Amino acid sequence: MGSVFSFIQPRIRHERLKIFQEENFMKNMWPEIETVKRENRYEIALSGSAIDEKIKEHGLDDSLFSLVNLNYICINSTCLSEIPDRISQLTNLQTLSLYDNQIIHLNPLIEKLNKLKTLDLSGNHLTEVPDIFSNLEQIVTINLSRNNIRRFPTLRNNKKLTELNLSNNELEEFPDVCNAELTNLSELKLSQNQIELIPEEINILPLLKVLDVGSNKIKSLPGNLGDCGKLKELNVKQNPICDRRLLKLIDQCRTKQILDYVRQHGPKTARNVQGNSKKGKKNHRISENADDISSNSEFKYKITVFRAKDDDCAVIISKNVETVRKYIICCIVQSIVFSESTLKKFLQLQNKIHENECCKRNAATIATHDFKKLGTGNLTYTTMKPDELKLRPLNRSKEMTGKELFEKLQIEAENFRKEKKRNTYSGIHRYLYLIEGKPEFPCLLNSKGEVISFPPITNADISKMELGSTDIFLEVTSSESLQICKNVMNNLLREMVLLFEADLNVLQVRINDEEGTMKNVYPSKADLNFSDENLIQIIRVNL
Repeated sequence: MGSVFSFIQPRIRHERLKIFQEENFMKNMWPEIETVKRENRYEIALSGSAIDEKIKEHGLDDSLFSLVNLNYICINSTCLSEIPDRISQLTNLQTLSLYDNQIIHLNPLIEKLNKLKTLDLSGNHLTEVPDIFSNLEQIVTINLSRNNIRRFPTLRNNKKLTELNLSNNELEEFPDVCNAELTNLSELKLSQNQIELIPEEINILPLLKVLDVGSNKIKSLPGNLGDCGKLKELNVKQNPICDRRLLKLIDQCRTKQILDYVRQHGPKTARNVQGNSKKGKKNHRISENADDISSNSEFKYKITVFRAKDDDCAVIISKNVETVRKYIICCIVQSIVFSESTLKKFLQLQNKIHENECCKRNAATIATHDFKKLGTGNLTYTTMKPDELKLRPLNRSKEMTGKELFEKLQIEAENFRKEKKRNTYSGIHRYLYLIEGKPEFPCLLNSKGEVISFPPITNADISKMELGSTDIFLEVTSSESLQICKNVMNNLLREMVLLFEADLNVLQVRINDEEGTMKNVYPSKADLNFSDENLIQIIRVNL
């Protein structure tokens, strides 16, 4: 009997010790992590000022890496500066999203996550990328945009990779991705780098649909680019293209016309053009059109900029915005005539610029208003507490506070994600992290004190653009720099000219401080200086 008792007693002590250790472990765990562990969830999202403060004081809670069943981790908008080595323990992880943090190095142990499908480290401080991707054979999406990366390793074994985003970096060479193993690569985003050449082997990527190399240092396009049969969206704007005829086509034509011209005229390693075929005749017609464009010495369109008068609408900027969303520029585009088609395309254009130049609203946000609905008097750019800011959001029937809108959008996003069984959010819900945990929200008010804009989330319904709108109030805000605002607005106006295929009349809008001193005005003499020869003429009246 004694021997049985002596056998049971250590087991009881061992079980009690385990319970004690578990309770002590749970006691020191972050509540967010404890909830995930207790409910046996497979996903965790950590963001906002509260998480940021915890990381500043104690670093990332190490107990996160005990949740070995996790398949989704999102940590964003914090001071997180490194990825702990214990990340390698989360072998079931499929999505690792660590965007908009302060990460300096990409931990090479990520290569141990052999189930990883999505890696997002955009908006950090990476300068180098270790050669880790060859072991990530399940990877589908890699997003390292908005870093300081100078070189990217060769990709070979990533047969499932569909999207690679390296935009807004310091790349001097086109990444080594032109190989037959990357059979599913369909989106390659490399805008705003220092790339000088597109490799001739670009046509080896059979499913390439999107190629964005805008704002680089590319002087010519290889002829083999014309053989990318699936390519539907090509952006090579804002490059020093030497071929003037090609430059005109880039500014005025669609992807198919550009590819036809490049196929016919660009340098090529193996030419497949059939001189007597219908395709050959079509290319000949494109060539003739390009010559016509080149020989036309007159501008095709013009933007006339009118000086803002003392009694014109101005924006009064409050000191409160300096720590929230400091920069704003505005202008008014007059006498626009919308059709159902152009209105739809205009709204789609905003979404496109939000994705690209605005870096998914991280760098800047565009808002458009029917100017005649704003009423008379000046506008005010200021901040309000979440429970004090009130507006009727775009396409919603009920007025709500900023706090109520944020919470409602959170619930909608979570319900939609669960319904669609996705790990990511869509639409406006993707941008909620940009304001999460903020003590005050930025907003633009009309002269009656009504909120007309709540950047970077939504506009108010009272100034909604409609088919009958003729004068458009354009607004761009940013927390990063005034120049980013100007770059975005310049591009928006240029794209509007091409969309409407018409001249634009633009009225300046001044930004004044609360004492009445002008902070900036847009467009100034330094703005709208396009490099496109003979396409858009800028006429400045009384500037």
